[in-house]
Amino acid sequence: MSWLRALKETARSGLTIERRRLEPLIAIRGAVGLALVIGVGLAFFGPVVAASSAFGAFQAAIATFQRSWRPRPVLALVSGASLAVSTFLGYLTGSHTPLFLALLVLWTFLAGLAWAAGPTGGIIASSNVAIMLVTVTLPSSVANSAVHAAMILFGGVVQAALIVLFPVRRWGAQRDALADALAAEADYARRLRHDPLSAFDPVPLMKARSAAAVTPWQARRRPPELRGSRGVAERIRPVLASLADPAMGVPAEGPERDRVRELLAAAGSVLDSAARAIRHGDPVKLSPSAVAVLRTPDTGSLLAGPPRRAADRLGALLSDVIETAEGAGTKEEDAEAEEAAEAIKATGEEAPGSPHRRRPTLLRLVPVVVRAMRAELRPGSPILRHAVRVAVVVAVGYLIGVSLPFGHGYWAPMAAVMAMRPEFTQTYGRSVARFGGTIVGVTLATAIVRTAHPGVTPSAVFAVLCALLMYLLMRTGYVVGQACVSAYVVFLLGMAGEAWSQTVHERVVLTLVGGLLAMISYAAYPAWETPRLRGRLGDWLKADGRYAAAVVDQYAEPAERGHDDVRSALLDTREARVAWQEALATAQHEPVRNRGLSRAAADDTQHALAQLGRVAMLLEAHLPCGGATPVPAAGRLAEALRRATERGAKEVRERRVPDWAEVREALDAWDARQRTGEGGTDPFVRNGAGLLLEALEEFSRGLDGTSKPARPGDRAD
Repeated sequence: MSWLRALKETARSGLTIERRRLEPLIAIRGAVGLALVIGVGLAFFGPVVAASSAFGAFQAAIATFQRSWRPRPVLALVSGASLAVSTFLGYLTGSHTPLFLALLVLWTFLAGLAWAAGPTGGIIASSNVAIMLVTVTLPSSVANSAVHAAMILFGGVVQAALIVLFPVRRWGAQRDALADALAAEADYARRLRHDPLSAFDPVPLMKARSAAAVTPWQARRRPPELRGSRGVAERIRPVLASLADPAMGVPAEGPERDRVRELLAAAGSVLDSAARAIRHGDPVKLSPSAVAVLRTPDTGSLLAGPPRRAADRLGALLSDVIETAEGAGTKEEDAEAEEAAEAIKATGEEAPGSPHRRRPTLLRLVPVVVRAMRAELRPGSPILRHAVRVAVVVAVGYLIGVSLPFGHGYWAPMAAVMAMRPEFTQTYGRSVARFGGTIVGVTLATAIVRTAHPGVTPSAVFAVLCALLMYLLMRTGYVVGQACVSAYVVFLLGMAGEAWSQTVHERVVLTLVGGLLAMISYAAYPAWETPRLRGRLGDWLKADGRYAAAVVDQYAEPAERGHDDVRSALLDTREARVAWQEALATAQHEPVRNRGLSRAAADDTQHALAQLGRVAMLLEAHLPCGGATPVPAAGRLAEALRRATERGAKEVRERRVPDWAEVREALDAWDARQRTGEGGTDPFVRNGAGLLLEALEEFSRGLDGTSKPARPGDRAD
């Protein structure tokens, strides 16, 4: 993509306004907290302290809107406390420009590294730097600085207290994540009726898994209906695919296929009912027709073999879904909980089968975050490049701002630090949106101030109204939020007094300077995703190979194998797949020439790897029990898959085409043993092993540019 086209695309994305579901009660609660803090500040300390405390309450409320599974009061407290520390240190050094500049560079660099801990941490840290640039101009002494910092912390405490006292839809984010996962399974079941090879996006299941991790405090208060349903949904997915796939034994047409379609439709209806019940906390209301289909006794007379096993397993899992959605634990879940309790007693650690995923407390999270940030201190790290970029840009922006004759030069570095992200599209899109929103917000707010000359109280009211609009509309588009934020800052500083006022022209020019610095910095010191695509593809190939090998290995010695390695490999391949898809989507908007992986090769190889994962998932749906007959040849194939895909991933990174001779030899040896009658065999597993090799060969053909045209109906999961 050319630079001109990339700039057009990013500008369009930054100025896009979307229709999103509004949350007025949460917005009103945040605005009320802000109004309380401003009122207390005005009543006891005056408008200047009220302005700085308002920034703390404003930022604390914004932190609670971030996509995080931690309790919202905790986010508000963390935001208020971190902003208080940042601003107090800025207050102490603000009168000494060299010292303050050194602190600013260090603080901004650490804020850039904070993206290693996730978007929520990165956004809060970046916001702290931006607000610190404004608030350090307010106090006049160390004592006043301490008062200002204390009032900023007070703003976070007030917002946290309001969340506790006036909760809005408790566990709403976790409910939505779990309901979305069940709804995705329901949609998958319905699509399988018409397309037995339909694809499934695992992202909803990944989000539900992330949402299921809770702290000990959360675990004691989590609603019963949020316990267990995710695990059942994870087990339903391969069963649905196995039931629908013609390769598992059900013909493409006929009475067997009709029965499968009925079961899939009933499964979709039950899963949708469970999703609605969990989302709203209501009892499960099942469709009578779906219940009738699941209770029809003719499944056994129509289906046999793997389809019959899949149908029976589906009925049991749907029953578990209903029980958990109603808040009653399943027998399987209770057994896992008992086993986990015994394991914890024996080892003192959390077992893999624990009744809930553990999320570290804030104190235990600190070393985790520090390790994540230290891991990014390496050449080529996109996070490190972002930290260097934003630190340099903020320092340069601050020097330019103070050297211009406008005064209050913090608008330039503030605009830069709020716009910059580790990724190209977001940085450029947000820079354009920041400039456009600033023009609208500053123009309207300054016009009101210049025309009406509002006093302290009217300015405070206008600031609260702007914050309310920000909280209400922030998810509709960055440009809308920035218009509200710019107006909020104008009114708040106007409340503090005329000494902090500026003209529209001055604020717009400084914002433009900050945005241009952000955009130039990425062009001069980029972190393009395009050159790393082959590495992402190799990671996905390696993870897919480990997953397929772990599944096939289960058939070699069923009595001696547990399923923990299969689960771990499945999670790894999901992470690798999503990382590849996100990298590919990012690379498509970068102004970088292709570097060894064409768009056609990317499409063909990801189709092949998705097919490889899909075949492994079908085999996983029929994993043998402990007393099943061993298949020794499966063990040798599993080892060949591990070695070949690890070697293949290295060859992909080195711009070579992998060869799968070792896997073919393992299959040939399997067939030779089968002809001589040596060892156990299983036609179902052997058929799946052949499909795994076909997917690997298709991957090599796609990478080499010799992939065969896709056949009608071909899909990848």
